[in-house]
Amino acid sequence: MKHAPRLYDVVLEFIRQCPWSDWRHAVVFTWMVIGLIESGRSNLTHWIKSVETDAVYAQSTQRRFSRWLHNPRVHPRYLYGPLITWALSEWSDETIYLSFDPTMLWNRFCVMRLSVVYRGRAIPVIWRVLEHGSSSVKLAVYQDLLAKAAKFMPPGKKVVFLADRGFGDHQLMDYLRHTLGWQFRIRLKPKCLFHAPGLGWKQFKSYPLKPGEALVFQQIRLFKRYPVEQVNVIFAREATSGELWLIVSSEPVGLKTLEEYGLRFDIEENFLDDKSNGFNWEKSGLRDPLALSRLCLVLAVTTLYLTLQGTAVVEASRRRWVDVHTYRGMSYLKIGWQWVTSYVRKGWSLFTPAPLKTNRDPDPAMASRKQDLAQRLRLEFQVFRVKTS
Repeated sequence: MKHAPRLYDVVLEFIRQCPWSDWRHAVVFTWMVIGLIESGRSNLTHWIKSVETDAVYAQSTQRRFSRWLHNPRVHPRYLYGPLITWALSEWSDETIYLSFDPTMLWNRFCVMRLSVVYRGRAIPVIWRVLEHGSSSVKLAVYQDLLAKAAKFMPPGKKVVFLADRGFGDHQLMDYLRHTLGWQFRIRLKPKCLFHAPGLGWKQFKSYPLKPGEALVFQQIRLFKRYPVEQVNVIFAREATSGELWLIVSSEPVGLKTLEEYGLRFDIEENFLDDKSNGFNWEKSGLRDPLALSRLCLVLAVTTLYLTLQGTAVVEASRRRWVDVHTYRGMSYLKIGWQWVTSYVRKGWSLFTPAPLKTNRDPDPAMASRKQDLAQRLRLEFQVFRVKTS
């Protein structure tokens, strides 16, 4: 395969900034990334055809990949930290949004991942794989992940933490605000208790909302048993589906709070890319949490590299070389993936990866103008402020 060494050299150069303790680990890792890109499968057997080595038997190459994934000397967080720090080093936005969410594999492993929101998708920052039959995990299990992720953030930026209602926890809110210095937007359950002067203790669900209405509560107390002081909440009913949205924020709330919380769903797209919409994560055949964590490193580096390629393709006004849509209909990851595939097959030039600059999208994804209008109408609300004495 004449193209393989060329792509091999490019990927190897990209991962040089990872602090490899043994350069042979970097070589194997490079072939794994290439195998994932070319096969679209997180399966060792499917990677073999992309590799060019002196090994004669396919089993030898497969065994080499397996040894790497089970090697205790390979530390994903240690290797990936410098790479994601570099990727965020030139971030120009005032705010950086981090989405935190778990996903389950085979109802046996819980993968907890913190990702940076980027133009409709999310790029992994840090993760942990647990042999745990539920996605409900206590703060003590992942608190150190947040502390380590804080070291990867660009200095001087406001960090906003986004999470679903499974993380509506008083300890987490205090830790984010008072220890890490992060802001947060976290979804709550409508039965949640709050206290405000003149109102006493009430449940949010006691306020009936019509579709398209929203209530804002500023500077209130949450939770009766373990109170969280001086937080702000917006309670809204979505106009078309009637779904209730209850978002607690460490900063004053308004309609922008709902838009910010909506960015949380980008991590679900990231998980979808790892699974059925991209890398077929669940076909890996791995059943060891540490090996799965190292596989997450392969997925994360591949996601980052392809997203950087996709960003460069759009900036060079070459998106329509690989995207058939008039408006952008593919994610930056998929654009980069198509471009790298075309590089392999057609001999196109690859772009030199550059750090991420901004979450502002110069070419927003849009299936159609009609669908885009319907999406924006869903977020229109009539806002009322609840008066407290």
